[in-house]
Amino acid sequence: MRVLLVEDDTELAREVANGLRGAGARVMHAGDARDGFRIATAEAFDVLILDVMLPGESGFSLCSSLRAKDIGTPILMLTARDAVEDRVTGLDAGADDYLTKPFALQELIARVRALSRRRPAFAPRTVRVADLEIDLSGRRARRGERTIELTAKEFALLECFALHPDVVLDRAAITAHVWDDNHDPFTNVLEVLVRRLRRKIDDSYEPKLIHTMRGAGYRLGL
Repeated sequence: MRVLLVEDDTELAREVANGLRGAGARVMHAGDARDGFRIATAEAFDVLILDVMLPGESGFSLCSSLRAKDIGTPILMLTARDAVEDRVTGLDAGADDYLTKPFALQELIARVRALSRRRPAFAPRTVRVADLEIDLSGRRARRGERTIELTAKEFALLECFALHPDVVLDRAAITAHVWDDNHDPFTNVLEVLVRRLRRKIDDSYEPKLIHTMRGAGYRLGL
């Protein structure tokens, strides 16, 4: 599970990041909205944690900006304010959950885990890349005029790519989406699954859409 934490309080950020890492998550930290936006739009995450009271642009504004960019990653808002209006503002901005400071670290971890299991509410229902069409709701795929038969794991891998088109996804991001926490990341199961998906998606078609980025991961796109 990959988490981006956008929090300007360095002590709190360190505590939250250490707690999440202890729970098996990979955590990146940004100290303001600008860095948070840059990282969230460049890399794939399972959950975004946004503090409301950020220097400069607020967490509410950052949340709205990410949704406007079709970033469908589940978002948990953190704030010291407990007013109903603030919770409504966060949800209206596109947040999925809301946690008021001070909070118990175990509650935050539980909420992050729950969010990571959700399909992003803002994800498009159909993704098209060249002549490849992926119906995320119906769990179907077509390339050109041909329906592509996929196993559950093959579709989960394609779904992971489709939710982050033109983004290089590393092994950790992919395995967190396709497998549960018990998956052994040091096996070659991912490579085997990518080869199987390529055989169905790319082998009889041009242009090729699944690209290996050596030393970085994989990308779906032209």
